[in-house]
Amino acid sequence: MRHTRALVDWLRACIAAFQFLTRLPIPVQIDYTERVFQRSAVFYPFVGFVIGLLLLLSAEGLSYILPPMPAAILVLAIWVVLTGGLHLDGLMDTADGILSHRSREQMLEIMKDSRVGAMGVIVCVLHLFLKFSLLYTLLDRQQNGEGSSLLLLLAVIPIWSRWFMVAAIKHWPYARPNSGLGSLFRGVQTGHVVISLLVALLTTTLFIYTSNTTFLPNWSLILGFAAITILAGASMASYISSKLGGLTGDTYGALNELLESVLLIAIILIQMNVL
Repeated sequence: MRHTRALVDWLRACIAAFQFLTRLPIPVQIDYTERVFQRSAVFYPFVGFVIGLLLLLSAEGLSYILPPMPAAILVLAIWVVLTGGLHLDGLMDTADGILSHRSREQMLEIMKDSRVGAMGVIVCVLHLFLKFSLLYTLLDRQQNGEGSSLLLLLAVIPIWSRWFMVAAIKHWPYARPNSGLGSLFRGVQTGHVVISLLVALLTTTLFIYTSNTTFLPNWSLILGFAAITILAGASMASYISSKLGGLTGDTYGALNELLESVLLIAIILIQMNVL
């Protein structure tokens, strides 16, 4: 009975992760307690795996029937729809706060405002343009037979961007310790980060060994994704934390979005034999 109850608790946490991070229809009522939020972090890379798989299937299907430019736009739209724009909203709020160049307290107040400011819109538009251009490049090379195996790596990106969210929750202080949705994650432990890392490594291995890419040895790609995520993510998280005195729920979303673009750039550079 105890094992069954534990299994149900972890299943509830998995469902909570999908309901929180995606707009996939999962009609199950979950009581969002602090414990559920903490456990759900373990499943973030798995949620990224499912998002990545759906993106890959969309990209493969659209590239067969459309030229690379409209296909890239639709893949990007699907990417946004899958998350309901949750992380983009965090990116815009973070940009509004940090780029206001106000005091720490004023930045946090600006980020709490539900209205989007000029800097948030500018950063969001530029970010989406960057993502679109990278997707277009990837799909264009795939249609020309120059990077078909690397298209599978598109599915790996959401895995690692969401794993770093778990690492950021654990390793950087929370800027609003007694308020905000992100405060529910305060109890995330090192064990949660390690387990989610193992999930990220396992799902990445599955995609990379399926791709049979000849650009780099498989183990180099796996370690490369991990290294780029950690280095880029830690740099961005440290900068944001220095400005705000910690991270918030909005900044977790911003980190996810920015890391997705960084990893897309890395895939293009791999294909061009720059990395």
